[in-house]
Amino acid sequence: MSKQQFVTDPRGRKKAVLLDIKAYRKLLATLEDLEDANDLLKAEREARGFVPYDQFRKTFLKKR
Repeated sequence: MSKQQFVTDPRGRKKAVLLDIKAYRKLLATLEDLEDANDLLKAEREARGFVPYDQFRKTFLKKR
């Protein structure tokens, strides 16, 4: 990741950060991946009648 720059107030306290566009896009992609993983975990927790993949695959292949 590239070096970030901070925006500070008159007392020198960090208030914001500046990132180059490449670092920003990488950060967004990572956040999107985490959101997808979180959505999958939520769906698995809330699923009713969830069938494990291995069992589904065996059943599906038998019907062909």
